[in-house]
Amino acid sequence: MKLRNLFGSALLGLGALAAVNTGLRYEGELESPLDGDDGVFRWRGMDVAYTEAGDPDDPDLVLLHGINAAASSGEWRAVFDDLADDYHVVAPDFPGYGRSDRPPLRYSAALYEDFVHDFLAEFDEPAVVASSLSAAYAAAAADEPDGTEGGVTLSGFVAVCPTAVAGPSPPKDWLRELLRAPLVGQALFNGITSKPSIRYFNADHGYDDPSNPSAEWTDYEWRTTHVENARFAPASFVSGTLNSDVDLAAAFRELGVPPTIVWGREATVSPLTDGRELADATDARLVVFDRARLLPHVEHPERFVETVQETLVAGATA
Repeated sequence: MKLRNLFGSALLGLGALAAVNTGLRYEGELESPLDGDDGVFRWRGMDVAYTEAGDPDDPDLVLLHGINAAASSGEWRAVFDDLADDYHVVAPDFPGYGRSDRPPLRYSAALYEDFVHDFLAEFDEPAVVASSLSAAYAAAAADEPDGTEGGVTLSGFVAVCPTAVAGPSPPKDWLRELLRAPLVGQALFNGITSKPSIRYFNADHGYDDPSNPSAEWTDYEWRTTHVENARFAPASFVSGTLNSDVDLAAAFRELGVPPTIVWGREATVSPLTDGRELADATDARLVVFDRARLLPHVEHPERFVETVQETLVAGATA
């Protein structure tokens, strides 16, 4: 009798958990967070969403968002319009994120490096602005100066708090599999991406000014983490399996264009000491933004746009 009661309680608990998970799913259409024309890049059977703006005859500038639980091209919302005044700006949502398809893959750094390579190859010597881990993916996709590696030739490169490691090292495969689990994994992910958690992570290491992300933006981040299959790419991120094997300093030296590294002085997850060491190792220009953490382009958009323009002018005349 006790065993039967225990079994029944377990079934009720699982049923309640499933109901909660289902109730938290966002069933609406996720709109683009950027003001521009929406497009789709068909890649390996997936529809990868992107937004573009500006004159197509202007130089191509690709904006690659960072990787985290609530990542999307909306990271560039504060600078997208202003950059489009002078450039043909294109901002994709990585596979598994934003409005792109989110198949239940075991996402990896190699997958994203291939995606960045193939996406950039659609353009003729594009300039790139890349945030956090995506800077490592972009550096891996770029050509060496002699063009022998089959990579993509860039006309300019700006990296925001670049890193090759943003999760546990070595990776924790068990954590990835736990978050991929249908009931428990979904419940854990719902906890990680609840609005209080999103606000906490933004205040803890995203923004120096905790009031910077608006309530509307927090709501968008919540919705983008509660669509179907939203947990699979972040499961790889949280477990460290999206860490890149790229030697960031060596890759930056081989870009063929002078890179600019942008860093928030108050950054804690990726401290400024990392930026200084990388700049010293690569002779890159380092631009430090006061009163900013990992997202100086959101907290100080006007100065960031100026920094990008200065970098691309320097690259064009190098």
